[in-house]
Amino acid sequence: MATAVEHVVTRVPVFSPEVTAGQARERMLGERFDSASDLVVLDARGRLVGMIDVERLLAASHGTPLSELADRDPPIALPGVDQEVAAWHAVQHGESSLAVVGEDGRFHGLVPRRRLLRVLLEEHDEDMARLSGSLRARTAAEESVRRRFLHRIPWLLIGLAGAMLSAGIVGSFEERLSANVTLAFFLPGVVYLADAVGTQTEAVVVRGLSVGVSVRRLARGEAITGLIIGLTMAAAFLPFALLYGDTGVAMTAAIALFAACSVASALAMGLPWLLSRLGRDPAFGSGPLATVIQDLVSITVYLLTAMAFT
Repeated sequence: MATAVEHVVTRVPVFSPEVTAGQARERMLGERFDSASDLVVLDARGRLVGMIDVERLLAASHGTPLSELADRDPPIALPGVDQEVAAWHAVQHGESSLAVVGEDGRFHGLVPRRRLLRVLLEEHDEDMARLSGSLRARTAAEESVRRRFLHRIPWLLIGLAGAMLSAGIVGSFEERLSANVTLAFFLPGVVYLADAVGTQTEAVVVRGLSVGVSVRRLARGEAITGLIIGLTMAAAFLPFALLYGDTGVAMTAAIALFAACSVASALAMGLPWLLSRLGRDPAFGSGPLATVIQDLVSITVYLLTAMAFT
């Protein structure tokens, strides 16, 4: 994060409060400054008293003390403040420069108007890129084959490990599946639909993160939507499952579908947020990681439900 202190200039006109306007004008003649659009008034201990724009100095009478001309409430920022926040503070205050002042009141330097303008333009371009989703998209699209492989393969290897674990879980329920083969008919459908619900939620969350929307704002709406979708899918699936004549299997499929779809929404919200917080691109990691976790959860829920109803 770029901060205000990174943009300061220190060669600026600095005077004490008792200096008059005429004396200040005379002392500035022949001097070179990084910025002379504003004069800085400091006390004996180097603390900021106020600022005077050069137009007001030129219009003042010769004997007017700078203490009377100074704006004693100029826009100021701490050295560590984000550059965009600092720039907007100066603009909203209507000043052409921003004073960077430490917590002890000591003057560090001025951020002149040209640098304020540059900061605002840079931040505007970045915001527009984020809004269009092109910031990460462009980086990913222009990567070398090696970088593409290295970014993707770790997540796919995690998915492969999850597939092996899924096979182990299904194998541990071999006797129950053998006793009622109809149970195996609905397992792929439950897993697929949970993945589909999770994929939709991931798309919404990743898009939201790309434009600066917090997951907290999305959480309630997506969680309720996931529950409603799970309930709707279960209700729609139950009559079809009943056609196979086994009420226990039909109830297993419906209940597992409701639970799997609801959990899928929660996982799909949490993983992109977590990856983003860790500095990883959620577009690469959240899909494979969420899929393998959702599959494991869906299979486990389905088979445990089968133990209760069949």
